[in-house]
Amino acid sequence: MALLLRTLTRQGVCISRPHYNVLFRHAAPMGTTAKEEMDKFWAKNTKLNRPVSPHVTIYKWSVPMMMSITHRGTGIALSAAVSAFAVAALVLPGSYTHYLDLIHSLSVGPYLIGLAKFGIAMPLSYHSFNGVRHLYWDIGKGLKMPEVYRTGYTVLGLSLLTSIALVLM
Repeated sequence: MALLLRTLTRQGVCISRPHYNVLFRHAAPMGTTAKEEMDKFWAKNTKLNRPVSPHVTIYKWSVPMMMSITHRGTGIALSAAVSAFAVAALVLPGSYTHYLDLIHSLSVGPYLIGLAKFGIAMPLSYHSFNGVRHLYWDIGKGLKMPEVYRTGYTVLGLSLLTSIALVLM
């Protein structure tokens, strides 16, 4: 929209003689399709006898790598859980207290309740602390490898302590 407005104001809007080519002047012509580009890419790599790129299995797993994957996983899981609970609250009949009474009537033991609390608290605290760590990186601090490992272990420790504290509440 901004490109359209900028183009029209630079060229001037002429109602008596519209210039439709002005609207498409900045568009790039499509030369090939994605399949043709992919076929050219693989033909070139085959002709040059290049190996296929290695997969994740050749890399040595490290703490930062695992924490990055876990951060993304907890973000997706927390988003999915919040969305599922929101949809359930909108769609299911009854009120919140009805479903809370239903859970209380199951009479599960305190260990299972503690495990469920930990299952909610750990991803939430881990994702929160690791998000603060990422914000710290965004300002350009803590990017040296010893600091990355130290802050990683700090995040893991704080997440565990916070989760245990939340379970015991």
